[in-house]
Amino acid sequence: MKNTGQLSRRQMLAAAGFLGLATITGCGGGDDGGDGKDLSKKRDGAMKNHRPGQQFKASRPLSFSVLHNNNPVYPMKNGWLFWKEVTKRTGITLKPLDVPLADYEKKRSVLIGSGDAPLIIPKTYHPGEVAFVSSGAILPVSEYVDLMPNFRDKVRKWRLEPELDSIRQSDGKYYLLPGLHERPKAGYSLALRTDILDRHGLALPTTLDEVYDVLKALKAEYPDKYPWTDRWSTNTPFPCGALFSYLGQAHGVKAGWTYDNISFDTKARKFVFTATQDAYRQMVEYLRKLVSEKLLDPESFTQQDDQAVQKLLAEKSYVISANPQELVQNYRYNLAKQVKGAKIEMIPIPLGPAGPVLLSGIRLENGIMISSKALKSDTFVAMMQFVDWLWYSDEGQKFCKWGVEGVTYTESGATYTLEPGISLMGSDPDAPKDLQKDYGFFNGVFTYGGSWELVSSSFSPDEKKFQDVMSQRRELPVDPAHPLQSFEQEQATLWDTPLKDTAIQNTLQFVLGKRPMSDWNAHVAELKSKNMQQLVDLHNKAYERFRKENG
Repeated sequence: MKNTGQLSRRQMLAAAGFLGLATITGCGGGDDGGDGKDLSKKRDGAMKNHRPGQQFKASRPLSFSVLHNNNPVYPMKNGWLFWKEVTKRTGITLKPLDVPLADYEKKRSVLIGSGDAPLIIPKTYHPGEVAFVSSGAILPVSEYVDLMPNFRDKVRKWRLEPELDSIRQSDGKYYLLPGLHERPKAGYSLALRTDILDRHGLALPTTLDEVYDVLKALKAEYPDKYPWTDRWSTNTPFPCGALFSYLGQAHGVKAGWTYDNISFDTKARKFVFTATQDAYRQMVEYLRKLVSEKLLDPESFTQQDDQAVQKLLAEKSYVISANPQELVQNYRYNLAKQVKGAKIEMIPIPLGPAGPVLLSGIRLENGIMISSKALKSDTFVAMMQFVDWLWYSDEGQKFCKWGVEGVTYTESGATYTLEPGISLMGSDPDAPKDLQKDYGFFNGVFTYGGSWELVSSSFSPDEKKFQDVMSQRRELPVDPAHPLQSFEQEQATLWDTPLKDTAIQNTLQFVLGKRPMSDWNAHVAELKSKNMQQLVDLHNKAYERFRKENG
């Protein structure tokens, strides 16, 4: 990113994050050139007084382009009620640019780089936005959150300032509007065939040690089978991304889909390299033991999801990673058709050395980038008000999730009931209509975050049981802010990918037994040869600088 401001300017902006969003003077204080400094001429179609909880309605019909991640589970339809109702309620017509899920990140980068990206760019996971900061292609959205009263209200009420500070860049600004959660929500764990456990007098495990004991017992009963086969290994940089994520959490480290080269050591008060931590090594040793004793199928790390699921359905395995949707829609539904009396349940993440914890940062979800082109439009203020209502107001979030009351659902207190004949994620397999496929609601592009009441309103009995346990666990502290300056970010980017690739490759070699654990020091040496220490030093330097500048 361009370092055009003076140091005092950067200090002032960064400090604003620690004083809370209410202190940010968002009316065009960014480095956007003359067009960005006065929003008085960019209020065409905007509401004069946009307040939290108020229905947004443009003062004249407007349209905004939006990048749409087309999920094959519910392919986009132009005739969705969602599109029509957005226009009816807000006066805004959304013009989606449809991109297939498998190509979303690549296509998004091409569109932004070519200047052809839509104005609103959702479904971006931090730090995915960082690559577009230095070019000026996306807005420093923290400069404009004064136009977003619902967003600011939730940050204040839910005390999310530390999380937002963690995504700030060296200029003190953040460039992503993340989804905001009132409470942390875990998503993945392992599921086990409970009818098989019952047959052999085995209880559902609650710790990693008990998971091992159950797998050993199943192996003794079915010596020709791998008790556990797993999935989520393709189209992801970290094979078995879900498995590593929740096992990492049990050890208190970032792994799998949550992996990041850099982690903060709260005892040492400094950043360290994740894949060299003692806790990371313990996680690797645990998985290595499962593979070496033939309790976990080694094909888990290369096979397609369908192959893993077919092994479960064919009773070649009895344990698999799950999320609540897959548990109900895929595993349970298909097992019921193929295996008489089959039962399967997803358990809370088993406790490991770290105890009952949740990884930090999970109250922020994927979010929205805003193209810098938007600031040149005289409808910029109206667009930001619209984004604020649709993605961050209670009413907008409820609409995106459940649809239109009396048409797709009814509401009684905190209970939401789908209208007869409408299904959601397999809730009624015989229903002729589907809330996602046929109406466009519960779409991951628009539905995320919110109050716990709303988030939990769609929980199946299984997920409610799972989340009730997980919500009692202690969230680990958020990593402190350590934004890199533009030249540091460019250097870090050059080091980051080779280090991550090496860390993942070595992790898999250890787990699969292709390298002995006695090679661990050699693994660390390989990382050092790829500038590991320089990357760590860079982040610690940024941490110390930010801490001194902001107290």
